[in-house]
Amino acid sequence: MGYRINKVEWDRQKNELQQIRERVFVYELHIPKRVEFDNLDKLALHVLVTDDSFCPVATARLCNDGLIGRLAVLPDHRNRTVYCSLLNYIFDIAVEQGIESISVNCVLHEVERFKRNGFIKQGNVFMEAGIPRQRMKCPVRCADTTPFTLVH
Repeated sequence: MGYRINKVEWDRQKNELQQIRERVFVYELHIPKRVEFDNLDKLALHVLVTDDSFCPVATARLCNDGLIGRLAVLPDHRNRTVYCSLLNYIFDIAVEQGIESISVNCVLHEVERFKRNGFIKQGNVFMEAGIPRQRMKCPVRCADTTPFTLVH
């Protein structure tokens, strides 16, 4: 199966982005809707992944400070191709935007995966929407997406 990845505007693609994130974060991970959708959505750069039939299957956002967030992939499309392509695309955008370091607030069981990809811990573990998380950071040009799999 092939995928297309595009930068999209929140105001134009809001419905598609929200549907994916609601399915993954609100219904699957039980994150409250009021927490999932915030003011950063209007300011961030959004990416939308579609399948061969042009159906939306994944999304992520990149904030001005280099924070990658709201990375959501529908269950049937959680594979290395989608994750690596999506992250590489976001890293390329970060370089284009002049962002030097990227970061992610990952769930604790993903810390080692991010370490293998060149990220280092930043600060202490914190709670976000009732989930313990660790901020991980990496110079954008040093990030390696090869080992990424099944991250959401």
